[in-house]
Amino acid sequence: MASFVQLIDRGLELLREESATAPHDGGVIVIDDSGDRKDGTATAHVGRQWLGRLGKTDNGIVTVTTVWTDGRVYYPLHATPYTPAHHFARGRSDPAFRTKPQLSAALAARGKAAGFGCRAVVADCAYSVSDAWYLALREAGLAYVVALKPHRGTWAPADQPHTPIEAAHALAWRDAKHPGDWTPVERHFRDGHTET
Repeated sequence: MASFVQLIDRGLELLREESATAPHDGGVIVIDDSGDRKDGTATAHVGRQWLGRLGKTDNGIVTVTTVWTDGRVYYPLHATPYTPAHHFARGRSDPAFRTKPQLSAALAARGKAAGFGCRAVVADCAYSVSDAWYLALREAGLAYVVALKPHRGTWAPADQPHTPIEAAHALAWRDAKHPGDWTPVERHFRDGHTET
């Protein structure tokens, strides 16, 4: 009888072999995590933590996931539960403890090693606070695009903006008819409507 991991690996193998779903270097690996509320403390990986689905900190389980997409097709690659520090004898200093950014970087590298090439790894701003995340992706040879929190700075020459807020303030804006330095972007939604 096949294990769950073997079944996942076989499914990914079939996706790689089918021309309609075969990965290519123009796609991206998307990192995300999702949490579900869970009462009690007996279940593995349960702890008081941020549950994005609920928009608050609560008792629950969080799973870090990767998805491969090229905008045409998308499918899950790998997933692993996050184990809160209180489950480890030495807490956050325990050698076995892994943060969500550490788990996600390992999953992205695993996706690349499994044959799911990509032009970049993308993630929301929750991952932009981890320098170890950036380093792990660089070491795996993976480019990345990550949202920054409004006040979170990044490297730039001294005379350039360092945060999204500084960048927004540096651009001229008068109104929607005279956007100055801003460029309108038309978004296309699945239901067929667009928004500028």
